[in-house]
Formats: sequence, C-alpha cells, structure tokens
Amino acid sequence: MELVTTPTLDDARAVLRARFGYADFRPGQERAVRAVLEGRDTLVILPTGGGKSLCFQVPALLSPGLTVVVSPLISLMKDQVDALTARGLPAAFVNSTLSTSQAADRFQRAARGELKLLYVAPERFDFGNTAERLREIGVSLLAIDEAHCISEWGHDFRPSYLRMRSVRERLGDPTTIALTATATPDVRKDIEHQLGLEHPERIVTG
Repeated sequence: MELVTTPTLDDARAVLRARFGYADFRPGQERAVRAVLEGRDTLVILPTGGGKSLCFQVPALLSPGLTVVVSPLISLMKDQVDALTARGLPAAFVNSTLSTSQAADRFQRAARGELKLLYVAPERFDFGNTAERLREIGVSLLAIDEAHCISEWGHDFRPSYLRMRSVRERLGDPTTIALTATATPDVRKDIEHQLGLEHPERIVTG
C-alpha cells in the first residue's frame, strides 16, 4: 500500500517559488499555509494586497483533490483564474456568465482531475446538485473568499453565504479556510460560528 505523506512547508515553499515566483511566504501567509496543510480550519484576516489568495492556492496545488473557492465577485473570480491559467495552473470558474454547457464542461474537467482549483459563486449551491457533484469528485479544501459576506454584521451581507455551513457538510466537511481583508472581532466570531469552524487557526495581520 502506498503511503500518503502530508505536504510540508518546504514543499509549499518550493511550489511558491516554482509556480508563483516568490522567494518566501510573508508571516501571515506561512501560518495559514501550515495550518491548511495540517488539515486545520483557518480564519485569515489579511489587508488588501497582503496575498490572501496564496494562502489557499499553494495548498491547492499540493492537495490530492479539488479546492473549491467560493467567491462573491465575478470580476475577482475571473481575475484570479486568468492569473492562474496564465501561469499554466489548472483553474477554472463557474458562475452566471457561463452557459449551461460551458459550466457542465468545467465540472467534467474537474471530475477528470484536470483542475486543482474551481471558483464557484455562492448562489451556485442554491439550486441543483452542485455540492453533491463536487463531493463525488472529492474536495480537499474549501476556501471562502470575502468571508465577511457570511456575517450579518458584515458590510456586504449575502444570504447565499449563510448556507455555506450546510454546503460544507454536503461537500463532505473538507478543511475550510475563510479569508477577508477586514473583520471586527464580532464579525470574526460570526464567521467562525456560521461556518462551524472547529478550533480554527486565527491569523490577523495589518
């Protein structure tokens, strides 16, 4: 039987250098990546421009299954996927700009193991069997971007985000990382509660 070894921080640094061109992680990034690689739920509050996306993109490339990134902003989703595919990294998005057949094609690519990151709008889980299809594919990591949207205290409240806890369960309870640029202590607590994060690693910088 083949032994599956957990990727180390050195493995993550090698991916960071080879695939993203950075010499090393910033302090907040390093703590987040380590926690995710150890399978721990993580809450990351990093200022805009602080490199939040690397906290899940690097572990995604080291994880055996798919990383599902829930993002509320179509433009941000497209920018991140464009940047990843420009580096030759296997990423795609599924949102309302796609036709049904285009979306189906991306799910099929994920099922064939051709994608490591799939960006999905939160509303996509409100209908159909999206969560169940992704669970069958095998989700290693769930990343909730702009996580302040989960909190009713958050300044961009989105009802679909309130259902993320049940989505997480339907995905098979993968390791979860929630990320945002700003969140008061009340909003942080609310994010953890709404997502059902288990004793999360909390990383707040800036």
